[in-house]
This record gives sequence, structure tokens and C-alpha cells, in this order.
Amino acid sequence: MTDILTNTPATNTPALRAAVLDDAHVGDIRGALGTIRLDDTTPRTGLSAKLKTLLAIIGPGLIVMVGDNDAGAFATYGQAGQNYGTHLLWTLLLLVPVLYVNQEMVLRLGAVTGVGHARLILERFGKFWGAFSVIDLFLLNALTLVTEFIGITLAAGYLGLPTTAAVVLAAGIIIASAFTGSFRRFERIAIVLCAASLLLVPIYFMVHPAASQMAHDFVVPNMPGGTGQLSTVMLLIIGIVGTTVAPWQLFFQQSYVIDKRITPRFMRYEKADLWLGVVVVVIGAAAMMGFTAAAFAATHGFGQFTDTAGIATGLEHKAGKVAGVLFAIALLDASIIGAFAVSLSTAYAIGDVLGMKHSLHRGVGGAKGFYAVYAGLVAAAAAIVLIPGSPLGLLTEGVQTLAGVLLPSASVFLLLLCNDKQVLGPWVNGPKTNTFTTAVVGLLVALSVILTAAVLFPDISAGAILKIMAGCGVAGVLAAGYSFTKRRTATKEDPIDRTGREEWRMPPLQTLTRPTMSTARRIGMGALRSYLLVAVVLVVIKIVQVALGH
Repeated sequence: MTDILTNTPATNTPALRAAVLDDAHVGDIRGALGTIRLDDTTPRTGLSAKLKTLLAIIGPGLIVMVGDNDAGAFATYGQAGQNYGTHLLWTLLLLVPVLYVNQEMVLRLGAVTGVGHARLILERFGKFWGAFSVIDLFLLNALTLVTEFIGITLAAGYLGLPTTAAVVLAAGIIIASAFTGSFRRFERIAIVLCAASLLLVPIYFMVHPAASQMAHDFVVPNMPGGTGQLSTVMLLIIGIVGTTVAPWQLFFQQSYVIDKRITPRFMRYEKADLWLGVVVVVIGAAAMMGFTAAAFAATHGFGQFTDTAGIATGLEHKAGKVAGVLFAIALLDASIIGAFAVSLSTAYAIGDVLGMKHSLHRGVGGAKGFYAVYAGLVAAAAAIVLIPGSPLGLLTEGVQTLAGVLLPSASVFLLLLCNDKQVLGPWVNGPKTNTFTTAVVGLLVALSVILTAAVLFPDISAGAILKIMAGCGVAGVLAAGYSFTKRRTATKEDPIDRTGREEWRMPPLQTLTRPTMSTARRIGMGALRSYLLVAVVLVVIKIVQVALGH
């Protein structure tokens, strides 16, 4: 028998598995819908064998994408539909390649390295960036969890359920589902919740928005409201980007792929799982924009978004009580699965960095710290929501703002790691992926700068936003020109040898040499560090001022 991690004789397995930080991450794949044994190296040739393998692999991509359509996403997509009809549907089409490319890169990192995202950042870029990545993830995820419980309170309120009981019960379900000591049981619960997210589809048909208008707005970009509302619309677009491409997704999927024990042999199946998740999330987001636009068209509520409970009421007036109830149940479902994913991403990252056992395959006794972080976050978020007078609206705004500010840094490290040959070997990015991802990072930086400016200066004009975009565009062109010139003058590198990559795994972390930092990279990383520190401090000051009524 050969070791599936290294394709070397199993007698050397203990030493060769050192790259995997928790030995519970090695073994049979026990997915919600099937099992693949560790020693099963049989080629998948027939349709039946391929389908069974896909069913066993399905989970990480689907859960991370559906978890992205959480309570915050319901509010953002609902606001877009209620205030601007279907005119912003095109943003979803543009986000499809961004979603896929970002998550495909962390998928590769997880399957090839066996090491979580936060730990890789710590080992390859030093203590500052490692600590920064974990601390900002912890704070941002804690705030995001609060928004999930806000969604639960809004859904419970519409359904006529006691708010306190609903929050406590939801928190109990979220914690208990992970505390079973069985990865398979947790994933089965998560898959059921993913299936329940499709409740948005029958609501779409009950409200029956104009399909032809939606098809047009899906492929033809449009900025509703003209220049007079450019700043407001731009901030909503940034909100759509922030809620669809969130930092926690990168940490969650990489660690979940590792915990599920997926290796490079099954990369094609996991990419199919990711595409399934992308399709489901886009269908859900488009349905929400569509039926919300139709529910509020030509009513006094058009352009007057308040919260998701208001959307449920609007659907009830348009299509009946059942439509409102289905939406509230879908919101409840989305909030719970979002809380699952956000809590797990934090617990995985802290376990990775601190060297704690961190796997759903372990019982509570075998990974006390991991489960304590998970349960503590959930309990704290639930408690904050239940405190009378908590500034819930301000917390929601803070989450969106901080996510927008921090996302570019997460994308930068993702790009750097996926070009690290010691980490990914034959799985490193190709030129096309690098070109696209670099453009995406540049766009995210521009949106982050606009969002930070808008938070600090609420009355920012459309002209100022256009100047910021122009400045970022000029900086991007100059950076691209410098990079192109450098490549032309540099010694031509040998093409990447991708032979035998299905068996290639990253060597143990302690055997890797730290990457050398070029002058240009040092300057870029220094500028990123300065921007993040200044932006985060200014945003926190602004939030505190708003909270104090100044």
C-alpha cells in the first residue's frame, strides 16, 4: 500500500505526514453523501464511479458558497432590489469569476499543503502578518456572527416567535451540531441547510418578476439614479462585493478541505463542488433581487429599505402570507448556516496558529480549545444580540465596512501563497490566473479605499469617488507597466513542470526556506500594512463617534 499523501511506501508515513498539523486530518474521506477509503487508489473510469466520488467530495465548496448568502447578504441583496429594482443584477455576473478564482486558489492550498491559511501566512510572511490575519479574522467574524443572530431575531419576529427563545435555541443548534465528534454528522446537517436555501426559488415563482427585464439587467451594466446617486449606488455595490467575497470564506474553505481529508487526487471533483456552490449562491442572490424588486415596485416602500423583516412584509402584501413565511424561514436557515461557517473558520484558524488539535473528527475531549473557541464565539454573539439597547444597526454597518477594508490584504496573501513554489510546487498559479487575480486585487483595493473614504466622509460626492477610482486606476496601470518591464528584462524562468502533481504534497513547514522579499515587494507590503493600520483605526474611531452620537 502507498501513502495517499506522498505516494511513497506507507512504512515512512509518520515522518512524511509532518506537513499536516493535526493527524485527524489524515484518513478516509467520510462525507455527508459517501465515503472514500484512504487506500482506495482505483481510477474512476465509469460514470457511476465518478458520480459516487463526486457525492462523497461534495461539501466544502457548496457550504462556503451557501454560507455566503447569509443574513448580511439577505439584507444587501434585498436593499438592492427594494431600492433599485433589478438594475444591479449585473454585479452578480461579474462576481462569478471572482468567486470561483478566489475559492479555487484556497482549495488548491488546502488539498496540496494540508495546512490552514492563517498558519501558512504566519510561516511564510512572519509573526506580524500571521498575528494580523488571525486577530482581524477573529474580530471581523465575531461581528459577523452578531449579524447572523440579528437575522435570526428578524425572522423570529416576523414568524411570531419569542425572540429570546429563538436566539437561544438557534445558538444551541449551532453549537450542538459541531459537538457531535463526527465530521459526517456535521456535514449532513450543513447539506440539509444548504438544500433549504432553495426555498428562495418558489418565492421567485410566487411573486413572478419580469424574467425578460431580469435577463437584460443581468448582462447589461446599469448605474441607476444617474450621477446624483452615484455615491449611494457605489456604496451598495461595494456592499454586494463585500458580502459576496468575504475574508472568512478563504480561511473556512481551506481548513474545511483539510478537515475533510481531500487530497490533490480529487481536485477535479472539488472544483465541481465549488461550481455547484457558485451556481446555487448566484441563483439565490438573483432570486432575492428579483422578487424584492417585484414586491416593492410602484409601492410606497420602493426605495425605502429598512431591514429583512420589511422584505418579508412586502412579500406578504404582494403574494400572500406563505411567501412571507418562506422568506423568513429561508432567512433563519441562512443565518444558521452562516453562523456555522463563520464560527468554524475562526476556530480552525486559531487552532492552526496555536498548534491546538482542530478537527470535527475529534470529540470535545480531544480538541477542547477548538470547540471552546467555536462555542464561545456563538454564545457571545447570541448574548450581544439579546442585550437591550445594543447598537445592532451600527454593528452591521461596522461588519460591512471592516470586511471591505480587510479583504484586499486577504487577496494579496492568497495570490502570494499561490505563487510560492515551495508551498504549491506543480500546483502554483499560471500566468492567466495571476493576471486575472492581480486585476481583481487592484479592483478590491480601489473599492476598499472608496468605502473607507465614504465612512469617514458620509457626504462624499460623486466627483470625489470618480477621482479616487481614477487615481487607483493610474496607480494600477503604473504597477502593471513596472511588472511587465521587469518580466521582460528578467531572466526567463523554466516552464512549470506539472507532471505527477496529483501525488505532490507540500513538504513539512520546518523544511521550507522563507521566501526572499524583493525591494518592490517590501515596498508594496509596507504600503499595505500602513494603509490597513490607518484605515482600520479611522474606521473604528468613526464607529465609536457614531455610537456616542457625535
